[in-house]
Amino acid sequence: MNDIVCLDLEGVLVPEIWINVAEKTGIEALRRTTRDEPDYGKLMRGRIKILDEHGLSLSDIQAVIAEMGPLDGAKAFLDELRSLTQVLILSDTFAEFAKPLMKQLGWPTLWCNSLEVVDDRIVSHRMRIENGKKAAIEALRSLNFRTFAAGDSYNDLAMIEAADGGCLFRAPVAILGDYPHLAMTVEYDELLAQVKEFLR
Repeated sequence: MNDIVCLDLEGVLVPEIWINVAEKTGIEALRRTTRDEPDYGKLMRGRIKILDEHGLSLSDIQAVIAEMGPLDGAKAFLDELRSLTQVLILSDTFAEFAKPLMKQLGWPTLWCNSLEVVDDRIVSHRMRIENGKKAAIEALRSLNFRTFAAGDSYNDLAMIEAADGGCLFRAPVAILGDYPHLAMTVEYDELLAQVKEFLR
């Protein structure tokens, strides 16, 4: 099997973590995601500043995540997909956030980033590699894998365009307007159909 499907995590398989944190804390500024801000470094620096201003710790964020679950239908979709081909989750989230969600999804393989934490306070974020999703696709190609990629945000576009096949999944209107050449899916059965066509 030399095909691998690469999926984004938040917005594709699980809800947006930061939106859930915003709803739980009432801090509207934390609702901004990669659907709104293409510059991920700028987005994370802003989030960390907001956490500091409100005295929120890593444990506070983890408590919100512990109450979250996969999106409706995500686990069944992922199970079926993994029965067809290899699946790799490529996410800009952080290992310190993802573990409870990975458990609920049946422990798929996840490549993500990490946080620098001092006394339970998030002080910075560490990207594993710059533009890691695209770099992963290129590395897989160098190993003679064919890749299909799907995601919903600005930080998924380079990954999708670098892959041998791919599509958007539940992307916002702004992205659709800027990238009309990318196929759009909104339901898991549509996404699965795109993957099956690719695997033929």
